Amino acid sequence: MGVMASSKQRISARVAAITESATLAVDAKARALKAAGRPVIGFGVGEPDFPTPDYIVEAAQRACAVPRFQKYSPGAGLPELREAIAAKTKRDSGYEVAPSQVIVTNGGKHAVYEAFAALLDPGDEVLMPTPYWTTYPEAITLAGGTPVPVLTDENSGYLTSVADLEAHRTDRTKVLLFVSPSNPTGAVYPPGLVAEIGRWAAAAGIWVITDEIYEHLVYGSARFSSIPVAAPEIADRCVVLNGVAKTYAMTGWRVGWLIGPPDVAKAVSDLQSHMTSNVCNVAQAAALAAVSGDLSAVARMREAFDRRRQLMTRMLNEIPGVLCPLPEGAFYCYPSVKGVLGKELAGRRPASTTELAELILEEVDVAVVPGEAFGTPGYFRLSCALGDADLEEGITRLGKLLAQAR
Repeated sequence: MGVMASSKQRISARVAAITESATLAVDAKARALKAAGRPVIGFGVGEPDFPTPDYIVEAAQRACAVPRFQKYSPGAGLPELREAIAAKTKRDSGYEVAPSQVIVTNGGKHAVYEAFAALLDPGDEVLMPTPYWTTYPEAITLAGGTPVPVLTDENSGYLTSVADLEAHRTDRTKVLLFVSPSNPTGAVYPPGLVAEIGRWAAAAGIWVITDEIYEHLVYGSARFSSIPVAAPEIADRCVVLNGVAKTYAMTGWRVGWLIGPPDVAKAVSDLQSHMTSNVCNVAQAAALAAVSGDLSAVARMREAFDRRRQLMTRMLNEIPGVLCPLPEGAFYCYPSVKGVLGKELAGRRPASTTELAELILEEVDVAVVPGEAFGTPGYFRLSCALGDADLEEGITRLGKLLAQAR
């Protein structure tokens, strides 16, 4: 009996196959080195460097004393928050949904996982424009699906096309993952292309899961466009993911949501009733204050991120061997560093961006996330969501080091 037990894997193959979040791993290493006294500047984690607005914090403080918030609440979310999210969605994107279609989740990642879990059966394929956020393929695989990367690069502004998507579609394709503005690239799809892709998905009979977490972080002439609004024919096969984390600097509060057709919303609500029950009521009260209020907080953040994305892009493009398109949304730059790989640098010849990122952290105390984490070796992701002085100092250090590549 003991021999048989020991021959089995201790960890399930499904969970053992998960890769740790590269962005969180880089951030944890940077924090540890900083705590040890190293002057590390971290470009790793996607987190606004602004505090949560006071009126939101105060709403949470008041909620702590409300007796009904000290008890279980409906698993799908506080009714008043679901109503407010539906109203906010119509206000911000023009998408009209019923509160019953909204499921409040434990952050955006939870919404991502539940969306794929609700739609995918083993063997179902998901078209995944690449570079992609590190969590997407893990959530797809955990749900039994197969991620199908659809490669984009700096030459197309990291935008995919209907032709590219169609070339990867098979009879097993069930879902298109559509993300605009994009993490990690900052790409924003023009409204006409959003509509074209939505119409294609509807005609092909596939679902769209669209992550709109960065909807308010767009710059210059770029405009956010919600795919079920741009292509209404896809609305009945579309799941929208969002949350308060980026818009209101609330990453640690862990409140996201999923909006889907009634049958999907019911399925996700049933799943969540067993997985987590209700999201923390105090955090939901904070989210209610956030989505019910105006957008002045994000307007101030957007102004800072706009300035930083331009400064970072300009400084990166001044480094030999580095090429960085100007991001139109989110708060990341995604430069190609292929012109540096294989050259001698600090006595070594890094052959991958993973090796180069390790070298940069060791030599100049700058933490970046290598492109391998996002499905495209040869690139880095750098967050613009850090103070101006640190941003300039960090890119200056990076530039001085990479300029020595021979």
